[in-house]
Amino acid sequence: MAMEDQELKDPEMAEAEMQLLRSRATELLLREEWNDAVYTYSQFITLCRTQTAATDHHLPKLQKSLCLALCNRAEARSKLRNFEEALKDCDEALKIECTHFKTLLCKGKILLNLNRYSSALECFKTALVDPQVSGSSENLNGYLEKCKKFEHLSKTGAFDISDWILNGFSGKPPELAEFIGPVQIRRSGISGRGLFATKNVDSGTLLLVTKAIAIERGILPENCDENAQLVMWKNFVDKVTDSATKSTKTKNLIGLLSTGEAEDDLDVPEMSVFKPETEDQIRSTEMSKILSVLDINALVEDAASAKVLGKNSDYYGVGLWVLASFINHSCSPNARRLHIGDHIMVHASRDIKTGEEITFAYFDPLSPWKDRKRMSETWGFNCKCKRCRFEEQMSKKEEIKEIEMGGGTERGRGIETGAAIYKLEEGMRRWMVRGKEKGYLRASFWESYFEMFSSEKAMKKWGRRIQGMEMVVESVVDAVGSDERVMKTMVERFKRNGNGGGALEMERVLKLGRGVYGKVMKKQALRSLLELGSHEYAY
Repeated sequence: MAMEDQELKDPEMAEAEMQLLRSRATELLLREEWNDAVYTYSQFITLCRTQTAATDHHLPKLQKSLCLALCNRAEARSKLRNFEEALKDCDEALKIECTHFKTLLCKGKILLNLNRYSSALECFKTALVDPQVSGSSENLNGYLEKCKKFEHLSKTGAFDISDWILNGFSGKPPELAEFIGPVQIRRSGISGRGLFATKNVDSGTLLLVTKAIAIERGILPENCDENAQLVMWKNFVDKVTDSATKSTKTKNLIGLLSTGEAEDDLDVPEMSVFKPETEDQIRSTEMSKILSVLDINALVEDAASAKVLGKNSDYYGVGLWVLASFINHSCSPNARRLHIGDHIMVHASRDIKTGEEITFAYFDPLSPWKDRKRMSETWGFNCKCKRCRFEEQMSKKEEIKEIEMGGGTERGRGIETGAAIYKLEEGMRRWMVRGKEKGYLRASFWESYFEMFSSEKAMKKWGRRIQGMEMVVESVVDAVGSDERVMKTMVERFKRNGNGGGALEMERVLKLGRGVYGKVMKKQALRSLLELGSHEYAY
């Protein structure tokens, strides 16, 4: 029979039963058996409340026991990541004793986990006033400093992961705060709703940092069967569902995402709803639609516009980052993302103007139009971005058809590559192709440019008759943003030249690096990632 249905027990019997339940619950807590601890503390709390409501006998003692039990149940619930219910327990305990040190510490840690930095800071500050805090002051001061640091980062975006990089990604990834930069959600000309820049930003500028609602990682062999992928996907769906079940805010945020239907009817949310401190003011989604939401909005870590740093680079990962899910695809992307632990850091991969939509490349932007068309169809859409429309028209030209037929990996290496590039460059001159359109075509044939720039034989014959590497790279980056392969081409050229390029060429390479990795590290750390060393090229 449930406790709430039991009749009032004899005080001595009740005291004995409460003592037994308290001892059992404490033991379960110490053994980290969280579910059983929650259940047993719930039994104790119900009995304690029944006795408190019915008698004045030993009331202060009962209230003290109830306060501690609520705090301990909150701790167990927080370990199960049931933060919403854990916070309710903390608030109930603080109604009994508003300065209860252990509860304030527990509540502060929960709020910190929920990225509610200012509220957590208030809890820790209140706890610090307790005269009995001396034994825990060092630990408490650590939490205070962490809150201050995260609150500063959430407002400024002044992240620096240099130490972790320079230490070879050893140990745990750096702890990151939630950050929303100069972006907002608007109606998109690409699809449904999109994320847009609210001011001009330079390449490498941080746009947002956010933690996954859920993520699933595993090792998938190259030729793994479909079952292995389905198991990973099921585990991922279960994790998202569990997170949504435990948190109303999480469920409501998921409810903002598209299921792929009636996108024009969806609301455009204010950016404030994504801030952790904001009270829930948004509708929830039906959990029956969760599969459609995830099918449209889940992101894989190993993607065209992504770079995984640290030990997770050895794994295949899929996750849900709500705000990042509003970023649409373009074959002329302007943003990339770093995956660090369970967080993503989205940054500009080239300069972005006010009002410009933030976009990722869902598939390889350094591939010809026909290949991208096939890839977009596998994603379930037909890309009609400005670049695709331009290249679709250009693909009708006989010279382009000849370059495509004789180009790519089927053409072979060396001289033939140079001839194809020369033909393309001459064709663009005759067709009066200008500005970004040149970058579009060069990006589509980047493999050929790379082969030519890497061949001494080809460069001897064609090097003076075609555009130089710096100009080609600059136009490609202007068209499709910084790309790791383009960056590595410049890095290798810089290494071959030694110090010949000097500070100017070093700065070109570092600018490409900032477009790939973002402005979240010092130059020394960036040089380390680019494998340039920290002394030989230190200008």
